[in-house]
Amino acid sequence: MATKTNEISVEEKLRALYDLQIIDSRLDEIRNTRGELPIEVEDLEVEVEGLNKRASKFENEIKDLQSEISNKKEAITNSKSLMEKYKSQQDNVRNNKEFEALAKEIEFQELEIQLSEKRIKEFNAKIAHKNELLDELKAKINELESHLNFKKEELDALIAETQKEEDYLLEKSKEFSEKIDERLLASYNRIRTSSINGLAVVGLERGAPKGSFFTIPPQKQMEIAQRKKIIIDEHSGKILVDDELVMEENEKMASIIKF
Repeated sequence: MATKTNEISVEEKLRALYDLQIIDSRLDEIRNTRGELPIEVEDLEVEVEGLNKRASKFENEIKDLQSEISNKKEAITNSKSLMEKYKSQQDNVRNNKEFEALAKEIEFQELEIQLSEKRIKEFNAKIAHKNELLDELKAKINELESHLNFKKEELDALIAETQKEEDYLLEKSKEFSEKIDERLLASYNRIRTSSINGLAVVGLERGAPKGSFFTIPPQKQMEIAQRKKIIIDEHSGKILVDDELVMEENEKMASIIKF
């Protein structure tokens, strides 16, 4: 059983297409008022997220270094405890051999302490450097977040101004799309997507499609005015409608999409 959209005349299809174009063009205008703001906000969000990850990495590295310092301090305490033990044992040795063996152990622990102290200095230097980088990074994050919040507020204000109209037009676009058969609607959407200005259906201006310098031959103009078939401009690839249909539909749609 044929659907309602398949049963309508070519003229009705052309009117439905042009009506949909009017709605979609108004939606384009609304979105264009936002300019590059949505992309700018998204880029800033990605940049802030990346910097926060770097900051988190620095913080984890600093924690690891602090843990290493704690381990070295504990090692120093253990070495000092062993040195005290060995020195105490030296007081009770029975021969020089035992004394020398304990002296070597004490010397070894002294070297361990020196090595641990050296490592602690190195770790502290690394922590100081990373903290310096972290402070710079956090300052940049704060600056970017402030800029991001400003841009978000700017975008939210623009959206708030037009959101109600946009929602209404989206509903109308869906409503009018349902009046057009799937194949024709797919062609319309394909032409719109490939068009710089989003126009898929255009009227004639001084014998040429709107936005084009290529004049349509008189015979072809007559065919367009008869509205007996869908005619595609061979140069622009757009669907063509006559001036009278344009004026009639503009007048009709002015009351429908008035907001």
